[in-house]
Amino acid sequence: MKLPWKVLTAALICCTVPAVALDIKDVTFKTENAGKVVFSHAVHLKKKSEKTPNISCKACHNDAMKKGERYTMAQMEKGKSCGLCHNGKKAFALAKCTACHKVKDVTFKVKQTGPVLFKHSVHLEKDPQCNTCHTGIFKTATSPPVSMAAMEKGKSCGACHNGKKAFALSACTKCHPVKELNFSVKATGDVPFSHKIHVDLYKCGECHTKVFPAARSKGAVSMAEMEKGKSCGVCHDGKSAFTVKENCAKCHPIKELNFVVKDAGDVAFSHKSHTGLYKCGECHTKIFAAARAKTAISMAEMEKGKSCGACHDGKAAFTVKENCGTCHKM
Repeated sequence: MKLPWKVLTAALICCTVPAVALDIKDVTFKTENAGKVVFSHAVHLKKKSEKTPNISCKACHNDAMKKGERYTMAQMEKGKSCGLCHNGKKAFALAKCTACHKVKDVTFKVKQTGPVLFKHSVHLEKDPQCNTCHTGIFKTATSPPVSMAAMEKGKSCGACHNGKKAFALSACTKCHPVKELNFSVKATGDVPFSHKIHVDLYKCGECHTKVFPAARSKGAVSMAEMEKGKSCGVCHDGKSAFTVKENCAKCHPIKELNFVVKDAGDVAFSHKSHTGLYKCGECHTKIFAAARAKTAISMAEMEKGKSCGACHDGKAAFTVKENCGTCHKM
């Protein structure tokens, strides 16, 4: 019996073309504490060589890995799921965490000192074993903040950063950012403070938090208080460092001044010339206020010992009664 040509054609197509095309793709697993893990079917099914056949689907999809069931790392370590092959013999061991789990730099927000950056890459170069820290010292998820006092007792970073295994916690600038500060002083102009200069001479713990809090102080400290040993005056006492009573120009900016005198020509005042001869305290604030005076002083008042006339009396310096051209631009 001969079959019709249409039946033969249909039978031929059924025998040569697969009924169903198997669609395989990467699978992303969301872990509770260790980020996302991407499983690549393409990598696992790839031929290693012409002689080595592809890994069959049944090599994984068996009693060790049931569909829809989640496995813990503890179960994997006992041969379940990925642990069936990733045992250090057939494939890399589960202990090589970063082969599957993505690691990234972590920034901790510290209100007082600024953000602290933790680099996984740097630590893994020193010790590639993740279990050195996780989960004995740190949880795999974000941990609650730990104080420096607790770290000094061996908690958190202090478990290794004790001066033996790794640099001590006292090397603050290795983790905490330091920056140059600027203090706005209305009367004398801005005063810069250089952390860079000071940390080259002293340890952070010598100032923080004994003299200064870790965060920037909100209240200003007067020069009178500094002279009594407060704030900068703790060290700047003339013994440990230059005294705050003198050497004002080391911190406070000084500039050349110009006084506009309508009838007799402008008068230039040189701080540079005067500080080369006298100490700042000889004029400020006994004769002149720290800030520039708002009211003008007449020549008649100067001749009576006011303002410039306190020194320019013909004895300490040339008199204001004569030598007008020395100050006034005529």
